[in-house]
Amino acid sequence: MTARINIPSSLHIGANAIDLAGQESRRLRRKHVLIVSDPFIVGSGLTGRVSDILSAEGIASTTFSDVQPDPTDRNVLDGLATLKENGCDCLIAVGGGSSIDTAKGISVLATNSGSLFDFMGYGRIPEAGLPLIAVPTTAGTGSECTKVTVITDTDRDVKMMILDPHLLPAAALVDYTLTMSMPKPLTAHVGVDTLTHGIEAYVSKKASPMTDTIALSCIALVGRHLRDAWNDPKNEIAREGMMLAASQGGMAFANSSVCLVHGMSRPIGAMFHVPHGLSNAMLLPAVTEFSIHGAMSRYATVARTLGLSRGNDSDEHACGKLIEGLLSLNEDLEVPQISECGISQEQFSSVVEKMAGDALASGSPQNNPIVPDADEIISLYLNAY
Repeated sequence: MTARINIPSSLHIGANAIDLAGQESRRLRRKHVLIVSDPFIVGSGLTGRVSDILSAEGIASTTFSDVQPDPTDRNVLDGLATLKENGCDCLIAVGGGSSIDTAKGISVLATNSGSLFDFMGYGRIPEAGLPLIAVPTTAGTGSECTKVTVITDTDRDVKMMILDPHLLPAAALVDYTLTMSMPKPLTAHVGVDTLTHGIEAYVSKKASPMTDTIALSCIALVGRHLRDAWNDPKNEIAREGMMLAASQGGMAFANSSVCLVHGMSRPIGAMFHVPHGLSNAMLLPAVTEFSIHGAMSRYATVARTLGLSRGNDSDEHACGKLIEGLLSLNEDLEVPQISECGISQEQFSSVVEKMAGDALASGSPQNNPIVPDADEIISLYLNAY
């Protein structure tokens, strides 16, 4: 089996990488950039900084700031209207995964007919989109390095997972200094999200030697730096390590695949508007325990890479320590349970069958070491609640 690897053609990693936004736009021969972001980032002055950087290179810009957490098809269409009204020929996404995913949607709708729903699934986008430069401000989704976007279909209450090389950013500016002000809950949720990307990419049925190397590096960095970044938000070494881990996690899963955690996570977000990173974090221990016997040697390697198990432990013993370690990590980082997110047992139970169906329909569970049926997913949901 051959493995296809796609990463951005230009990737800048390090402090003040954001200052290269103008240089990259000029390399792409662009004249008018749509900056895609959310109200908080705009209020922080960061989009204004990008606009000034572009202006210094003689490049015009317009800002679209209506991105919401877990973006919807309506966000994308509003951004597309702004792009067309201003004649923009390029996009720069500044923010977390929501801003980057929204910009990816705008990019491909600008050059393709149809709706995002038409592109749901794998490899269904006919034409390349407008060039996109991704500037992540959270160390979590890795969307700056992926050919994936996740957008909620508001008519169907479904999170659409769209995977296509045409979604890959033309450039990524990975600047850890932009994460220094992340609050502790966000640091925790996106940090465990990054760990989930590394683990699922490594245990996926579509893993390859190339993605294995990147995934294990991601996992090791999280094990080394996540608690330090949470305990001391101004720790630059930890912040830099987590930013690198996030990008590596994105590279790994986008070229391998995600599995059951992501398949179950998206419906929780669509139904209850729980942020993606948080829903992944809440599900990771239970889904890992369910899946472990399908790839015990790989999960044991994950445990050893995280420093949870010694080399002379049996694989079974190492896997037991992995489950304990994931539970302990969530507890240490104060990751809540689903029941602590304002979701009643009655509400959750009333939609659990739909969520299980949507999870299976996404295709991600089919990559899992153990492929569940709908009843097993329902049981996992209820146990995680």
